[in-house]
Amino acid sequence: MASALTSGKVVAGTQLQGTQLGRVCGPARLPRAQPRGLGNGLKVRAAEEETAVAPSGERKGPAKDAVFCTDSTALTYLDGTLPGDYGFDPFGLCDPRNNVGFINPSWLRYAEIIHGRFAMLGAAGCIAPEILAYVGVIPQETGVVFFRNGVIPPAGIYDGYWADPYTLFFIEAIAMNFAELRRLQDYRKPGSMGKQYFIGLERIFEGSGDPAYPGGPFFNMFNLGKTEESLRDLKTKELNNGRLAMMAMFGFGAQAVMTGNGPFQCWLDHISDPFGNNILTNWGNVLG
Repeated sequence: MASALTSGKVVAGTQLQGTQLGRVCGPARLPRAQPRGLGNGLKVRAAEEETAVAPSGERKGPAKDAVFCTDSTALTYLDGTLPGDYGFDPFGLCDPRNNVGFINPSWLRYAEIIHGRFAMLGAAGCIAPEILAYVGVIPQETGVVFFRNGVIPPAGIYDGYWADPYTLFFIEAIAMNFAELRRLQDYRKPGSMGKQYFIGLERIFEGSGDPAYPGGPFFNMFNLGKTEESLRDLKTKELNNGRLAMMAMFGFGAQAVMTGNGPFQCWLDHISDPFGNNILTNWGNVLG
């Protein structure tokens, strides 16, 4: 996650209050940093001149005093202007000097937002059938856990679809490939999808100039975020929830491997016996 995971106030293990950020990280002149890459073969564009570290008072937005495990180098480019920026970048991925392939600040920011949205949809989709079947809204036999869909037979088989699981899988793969290619084109040339014919719906893809937030009558049908302040607040909330959802999806997968149960059943097992069903006992079961 490129910018941050949480809004704590710890910098290199030191608690910060108010202007203490300026004393810990301090306005200072930094020597030109060595490239932080993935190996000797990865060429990283270094800054030509020294970079000044912005004092704490220059961090902008609601997160101007909320930083998490940051350092003085990260604060030269994570200045609080982006929503959800808490100064957290331990690998220097958002450093503007690192601009190789997909490792560049613009793409990583965009990718985090998109992955967070998919994770929020995925987390809801993974747990909803279990809950709806448990409370009796849908038939019990349709409350299938997310990994027993038939695509991976050892994980479980379900034959209640209108078509066989592999047919559905390839239909979804083709549809998603089409949608993702259009999204990539819009990222590279914002607004281009509004000019390309699409069964008369071109207007909804005109965009706002920012591919991550296209807006318009379809992507912002309730006209949320009418002021800059409210829009930034919504963007921050979306990012925070998206980051939480990405962690939840990782947890859902880990639980499935360790217990063979879905997330809702794992939660029921945990609240019924917190000391007998938790992450430590799950690891103990896996490791034998």
